[in-house]
Amino acid sequence: MMATANGRSVPPVSRDADHVFLELTRSICPECRRVIDAHVLLRDGKVYLRKRCPAHGRFEALVYADAEAYVAATRLNKPGTIPLQFSTPVAAGCPHDCGLCPDHQQHVCVGIIEVNSACNMACPLCFADAGAGFTLTLEEVEAILDHFVATEGAPQVVQFSGGEPSIHPQIVPMLQAAKDRGIPHVMLNTNGRRIARDDRFLAELAVLRPSIYLQFDGFAADTHRIIRGEPDLLAEKLHALDRLATAGCDVILVPAIERDVNEHEVGRIVRFGLEHPAVRGINFQPAFHAGRHGPHDPLQRMTIPDVLRLIEEQTDGLFLVSDFVPIPCCFPTCNSVTYAYVEGEQVVPVPRLLDVDDYLDYITNRVLPDLGAELKTALEGLWSSSAIPGSAKAASNFAVTCAACGLPDGLDLKALADRMFMIMLQDFMDPWTFNQKNVMKCCKEFLLPGNLQIPFCAYNTVGYREQARVQLTERSRGRARARRASIPFEPAPLSFTFDRDGAASLATGAER
Repeated sequence: MMATANGRSVPPVSRDADHVFLELTRSICPECRRVIDAHVLLRDGKVYLRKRCPAHGRFEALVYADAEAYVAATRLNKPGTIPLQFSTPVAAGCPHDCGLCPDHQQHVCVGIIEVNSACNMACPLCFADAGAGFTLTLEEVEAILDHFVATEGAPQVVQFSGGEPSIHPQIVPMLQAAKDRGIPHVMLNTNGRRIARDDRFLAELAVLRPSIYLQFDGFAADTHRIIRGEPDLLAEKLHALDRLATAGCDVILVPAIERDVNEHEVGRIVRFGLEHPAVRGINFQPAFHAGRHGPHDPLQRMTIPDVLRLIEEQTDGLFLVSDFVPIPCCFPTCNSVTYAYVEGEQVVPVPRLLDVDDYLDYITNRVLPDLGAELKTALEGLWSSSAIPGSAKAASNFAVTCAACGLPDGLDLKALADRMFMIMLQDFMDPWTFNQKNVMKCCKEFLLPGNLQIPFCAYNTVGYREQARVQLTERSRGRARARRASIPFEPAPLSFTFDRDGAASLATGAER
């Protein structure tokens, strides 16, 4: 009906939406996990994901706090590398064919093996929802590693995780098994508790020299109380780090940054990492709400641009937002990283000396002449999910980069590695922010028994983790029963079931 003004009819006035519709993708309902359409929206300089489930209504979440940077990152979307073989066919469609299937757009940069589900902590924030359940055998892990080699040819990085992998009775032989297969970068993802307390374990790590991916959320008692459930963790973390320094193990600190919890500690973590002799880098992870977590507002979650601004503000410009460049091998808005040359108190981020974007721009495909292809290859090696600071490969790539930057030459690779410092940001998706487009380019996969490789964010959100845990727990129990009865044990293969709407079924895969 038309409104009236001074006795005249006035036609209704249309209005513009409060957002720019950027693209259509697929996501999941945070309640039932069915696959649904989702809209990527730009609003007030930020990026949001909006979706509607026919059963549970509309959901909206913040996915990136800088819309301009999100759109610009597209030019850094590198062509994927095809695995040597796929493990599952295309049948139900993404994200329900994981294995990897031929629709996946990237190989595995980082393979993750969860060797157990148990943990010696009970963190309120835990994407693995760690607790009693399953334990993989050494033979299972060796078979997983063999398949990893078969699909990659020369895999670069394998990370042992859990639960808490350090408490697995065979974790040292598992680390050795990875090294025996020629995988150059073997990582242990740990809370550091056993490292702080067990001299024998520390001595074994000193021989194997894996890279240590150490949970380290900050310094305040409230930080540890809220995120880890233990307010007095700091002394144990510092003791573990000091012991790792004496053992000669390189460490990457891994802080989970949660809104209104430890935002104020970001800069202090950076400065601490630069000063500690064991620390080669930091991997900041905005808290994502999969697995076990507390109440949260998906419209107020931390994102990569939020943490970047905190780094700049809290280090007084030691690192700037402009020093960080998205990683091209996965979808570029999932990761961002920088490297710095550190000598004493001098910290020189590489992107201030060399326009990294000019070499990693895959849309315009332009490469500046300087060192040409050699420099581009070196930068691609550094701006990759498989880059491990302190390693010989990273040091070699860093040396080429330093030559182009005009940094001091004549250093051997070991000396150069000691001066190389990495800060990475990794934003994993949860059921509120899940984007199928990103998952299809994921290069961090969970490696499971039975030759399955499942992208990180699909495993933790769609329903794979819950189903795998039920089946692997029953497998561990069945193995124990067979051992007690002195009879052979043949585990059933892992299988995953999703109903016609895409929701996961947990009643599957019992041992036969």
